[in-house]
Amino acid sequence: MTTSDILLRVLDGTGILRLTLNDVRRRNALSEAMLAELGAAFAAAGTDPNVRVIVLAANGPAFCAGHDLKEMTAGRLNGDGGKAYFAHVMAMCAGVMQGIVNCPKPVIAEVTGIATAAGCQLVASCDLAIAADTAQFSTPGVHIGLFCSTPMVALSRNVADKHAMEMLLTGDLTSAARAAEIGLVNRVAAPDASQTVTMELARKIASKSSMTLATGKRAYYAQREMSLPDAYDYASAVMVDNMLAQDAEEGIEAFIEKRAPQWQDA
Repeated sequence: MTTSDILLRVLDGTGILRLTLNDVRRRNALSEAMLAELGAAFAAAGTDPNVRVIVLAANGPAFCAGHDLKEMTAGRLNGDGGKAYFAHVMAMCAGVMQGIVNCPKPVIAEVTGIATAAGCQLVASCDLAIAADTAQFSTPGVHIGLFCSTPMVALSRNVADKHAMEMLLTGDLTSAARAAEIGLVNRVAAPDASQTVTMELARKIASKSSMTLATGKRAYYAQREMSLPDAYDYASAVMVDNMLAQDAEEGIEAFIEKRAPQWQDA
């Protein structure tokens, strides 16, 4: 399998880019090659005007099994016991997760298999997630003496503290239904309907102004790290700039005139 085969890319006519993890033999682990492919794909999609929404899916029974532990173990053979290599891989992974959050295009995870450790982190880093009712999630590092500290960052920003801590401290598998209850995923669908549900959601979002979506996504993640007064000051300034945008003027006029807006994505 070549590097280009482990991540498949398909862009349809409505602006929806499907990125499909395809390293089935390694359970779609976040190897160095996979992290490099994902990082490049999200960076390219973020600047491609033809891409309006990104769907992240996977082939095989596992959505993503987290880091490639065989690669990580091999890194221990280095003179420093693997410290520099481990730091390099963690930096690559953190870059991919932040790249998803910072990508101006909405990202939807379509999860039909198991998502563990950094694979669960990958789901939590996406803006939205649809799960098949057979999907499962876990942060199982405690089982092997390795706390899921980096998955914790994304997980704790999706679910309440006690739910996150239960997953992190026990390493137990969480069902799709439970993941929806605690806010890790948006919706649960039958396995044969999960792609349909995901694509319907993607098309609904893709029909909006991409300028508006990018403005909103950027503002959402920025304001949640601020104090309440700072968040309101920031969001008010964003709203003022947004009101001056061409698509906001067009959207308001279309609403008043009871017609469909014609977006210019500007």
